[in-house]
Amino acid sequence: MVSQKVIIKNPTGLHLRPAGILCKEAMQFKSLITFKVKDNTANAKSVLSVLGACVKCGDEIEFTCDGEDENEALAALVSAVESGLGE
Repeated sequence: MVSQKVIIKNPTGLHLRPAGILCKEAMQFKSLITFKVKDNTANAKSVLSVLGACVKCGDEIEFTCDGEDENEALAALVSAVESGLGE
């Protein structure tokens, strides 16, 4: 199991489009991928779960990946968030 914290840079937070990009990225991996923001834990492979976490600009989220490709998954998701998730 690996984890890493990252700050959301998107001005409008994780609304539908960036949430979809995040989920699409997460679904490429076999590992269980979740993230924590404030008191919420969300499944990074579920758009509804990501949207339900109500992630805003400047929020710190902590990705946790557990599985056979956990290191690759964590690196890809952190990179995607740092690049702005398409925005």
